[in-house]
Amino acid sequence: MTHDGTTGINGEVAAVPRESLAIVGRVARPHGLRGEVVVNPETDFAETRFAPAARLVLRTGAAAREVVVTSCRFHKGRPIIGIEGFHSVEDAQLVAGAELCVPVESLAQLPDGVYYQHDLVGCRVTTVGGEVVGEVTGVDAGGGGARLVVAGESGEVLVPLAEAICVEIDPAGRRIVIDPPEGLLELNVTSGRRRRVR
Repeated sequence: MTHDGTTGINGEVAAVPRESLAIVGRVARPHGLRGEVVVNPETDFAETRFAPAARLVLRTGAAAREVVVTSCRFHKGRPIIGIEGFHSVEDAQLVAGAELCVPVESLAQLPDGVYYQHDLVGCRVTTVGGEVVGEVTGVDAGGGGARLVVAGESGEVLVPLAEAICVEIDPAGRRIVIDPPEGLLELNVTSGRRRRVR
């Protein structure tokens, strides 16, 4: 493995900290009878990440192992991939819901104002006035622009990843400062220029 050079028996990856891996997709379900799986991609570089011969870390819960992609085609924007050693629908069913990851250090450098999702997850969100909103648990990159999913005291809050709202983003310091318009935190209104997430 490129991140620490250690692998165990059957391709298990030895002692991989979660923060050393970036999720690039999740196994949605088996496809066909020959061990292929449909992937929900979480990367802008799906053609590269899931290309034949690509090496990925397959993570299910605390267990992780390196796998090699043997084939890839796209259907409705989602990769359908073959994985070395997977030969049946039963093999594929065992990894439904698993994360497909790459070492963080293999990620491309991004321009200013563009962030990888894993850089934002775990950041503490506060307002410019110092009020604690909560912690980012995910990024909803669905239609209409990306939104931070923030776990707050009163429940989940969705914050648009807009420059006018997210006025300071410091992934290294694990903090995001927002200047929410009135009612945003209660109503999750979306507006403004979006920041891009990879």
